[in-house]
Amino acid sequence: MNETQEKLGAHEVAAFLRRHPRFLQQFPDLAVTLVVPREEGSAASLASYQLEVLRDKNRELSRRLQELFGNAQENERLSVRTHQLTLALMRQDTAADTLRAMAATLAEDFNGDLVRLVVFKPVDDLDDTEWLQVIAQDDARLQPFRDCLADGEPLCGRLQPEKHALLYGLRAEEVQSTALLPLPGVGLIAVGSRDANRFFPGMGTLFLRMMGESLATALKRFEG
Repeated sequence: MNETQEKLGAHEVAAFLRRHPRFLQQFPDLAVTLVVPREEGSAASLASYQLEVLRDKNRELSRRLQELFGNAQENERLSVRTHQLTLALMRQDTAADTLRAMAATLAEDFNGDLVRLVVFKPVDDLDDTEWLQVIAQDDARLQPFRDCLADGEPLCGRLQPEKHALLYGLRAEEVQSTALLPLPGVGLIAVGSRDANRFFPGMGTLFLRMMGESLATALKRFEG
């Protein structure tokens, strides 16, 4: 009885496949698992189809490997730059020089179109400039930044207009995306880009955090 049922089942499957010749296109993984002798009938065409499926998978794997390789290379470059930034900050002899080194590195090595720093306390030998503002931590102008300063988490993407206005002033319209790094107790770092896709929500922020920690640690050396 079981043998008869199995034979009937096989005939039914064969009839179904004849009525649906494109069935394997919907389930390519099934085609890969089929074993058909090449000597019998249409085995050659099925084998070719299996081979093409494997080639497609191989191309997809190659694409993913290239993507992973590219990401690894970019992460390596960022690691080296972040390390060099840390060394540069620790070599500075004053808080003013430390902030100058931070702004210069973000603009040059990290391709920031408009770099802005906000610090809560005045810095000797460094007045407000285009890239630096001194704003007291309890100043009402910092109200839009209260949440991010409280949790210390970087923000990436298009900022709200009030944040743009404070950070970039008259040049706010130039900036299409921003990486914003809050430094609780110290201030804010903003790296603005004219490219709307340069910084986006959900992108990795590990290196931003590392840079922020480096700056905060370097500045602690000059606290009186």
